[in-house]
Amino acid sequence: MKRRIILVVFALIISLYFFTKFRMNQSNPEVLRPLISTIENNIEFRDIDNVEISTANIAWHLDHMLKTINTLTESLENSNPSTYESSFNVPRIVSLTGGIIPRGRAQSPKSVRPPEIILTKDIHTQIVTAIKNIKKLQELDNNANFDHPIFGMLDKAQTIRFLEVHTMHHLKIITDILKSE
Repeated sequence: MKRRIILVVFALIISLYFFTKFRMNQSNPEVLRPLISTIENNIEFRDIDNVEISTANIAWHLDHMLKTINTLTESLENSNPSTYESSFNVPRIVSLTGGIIPRGRAQSPKSVRPPEIILTKDIHTQIVTAIKNIKKLQELDNNANFDHPIFGMLDKAQTIRFLEVHTMHHLKIITDILKSE
């Protein structure tokens, strides 16, 4: 009986390991394409806000999502794949496996913060760049990497998954702002 329990626990641990490995990684950047379409579809609502949901208006979230996609693609491009080191990181496992980023817990780095005045034409320009970056992501080395301030070093697949989760996080905020109208 004891042996059976140990085997079941061991099987659960192995299953959980493979599930998190699979769920935390997204090797196909095409998952970002429909999210970019959703960003584009929300441009018309750019000036709507609701401070009870977010201190930023929809334009801020749109610009931030696109800056994040484009900046991280550039970081991966400029990285040295030979420097990538895998590491254990609980917040990364929870966030990328669960597909969640808690609201209001972290501040965006300056490099991906929108400017004071967000122009619609700049959002459109960033969309064009993001679509080009999806193609670039496909061609990058699997060990291209980016050092996230909370999640540590992410390889290409983990970065794509982060971009997916991050973008969905902000699209959910936009949805909540629009529902409150």
